[in-house]
Amino acid sequence: MKLGLFTMPSHPPERGLAEGHEFDLQTMIWADELGFKEAWIGEHHTSVWEPHPAPDLLVIEALRATENLRIGTGGFLLPYHHPAELANRVAMMDHISGGRLNFGIAASGLPSDWEMFQVDGLNGENREMTRESIDCIINLWTQEPGWVHEGKYWKASIPQPSEPGLRHHLKPLQQPHPPIGVAGLSSPSPTLEMAGERGWIPMSLNLNPSYVKGHWDSYEAGAAKAGRKVTRADWRMVREVFVAETDEEAWEHSVNGMMGRMMSEYLLPLFDAFEFKEFLKASPDIPDADVDVEYCARNNWFVGSPETVAAKIEKVYGDVGGFGHLLLFCFDYADDPEPWRRSMELLAKDVMPRVAHLTGD
Repeated sequence: MKLGLFTMPSHPPERGLAEGHEFDLQTMIWADELGFKEAWIGEHHTSVWEPHPAPDLLVIEALRATENLRIGTGGFLLPYHHPAELANRVAMMDHISGGRLNFGIAASGLPSDWEMFQVDGLNGENREMTRESIDCIINLWTQEPGWVHEGKYWKASIPQPSEPGLRHHLKPLQQPHPPIGVAGLSSPSPTLEMAGERGWIPMSLNLNPSYVKGHWDSYEAGAAKAGRKVTRADWRMVREVFVAETDEEAWEHSVNGMMGRMMSEYLLPLFDAFEFKEFLKASPDIPDADVDVEYCARNNWFVGSPETVAAKIEKVYGDVGGFGHLLLFCFDYADDPEPWRRSMELLAKDVMPRVAHLTGD
């Protein structure tokens, strides 16, 4: 099993934007030093708890500050970018990365973001725009001069070359393009079905394992449509994780720390407002009122000593049928960073060797 990061990024409302950015950068530097394999960075525009509107800024800084970590967006919200502009920017980022860039994409799920950009997400316009955008981006990277796109939402083309040196020259370093990743929320997941059909990296967000188990079925169904062979070794599972020397210490730093605060003040109210709490339940007959921070910690999080966390990983691995990458869901511990850094260290150095036999193959 391989280890990575997934960050929204998340910060409490009182955290300064620059200060939060610096803590995210420090977390990725620690991850690189500890042997993590990859990091994915999200984009949001109207949430004070998810305050980073330009993940590429953090991607570039982290690429320059690390040596081995693959880093990417997790993902660019495609409805809010012109495909030609984003294709060119991602191509440039790939060259700066030396080929360490991942390209995560998303359709955007916050109604307040839809309102800011005047996208009709309630009727699925964000998903339509995402499909059109990614097709356009890939064509801009792979087609010849003269290619033209006239879609429902955007127009673009690859211009014919002319002198002096006027031509479409911004192509990714990784050919035909950087690895593309998408995250699934609902189950069954049309997004992950599309990922399976296209051969993209599947990621399951930090929901109840019994719920995300169906994500692989969606991915596999999409792959079958295209005649693709798939392996669970590629499946990324995003999880809240806190490791300490004892279960009691890990519980204190997680449930009674920033993990618990972010869940109680932001994620749980958000899920409640949009009737998404079913995604967190081990069984649909559990009352919404019972799904609180402690419930999530007991049923969805990997919290405890190295022995306890390894056992929880092994159980979830068996429950969902196997996966190949564990992505640590990141939180803001800037006010007291050492327990978080130590948790990352214990996860990488003590827990992961215990679950090395879980490969997803």
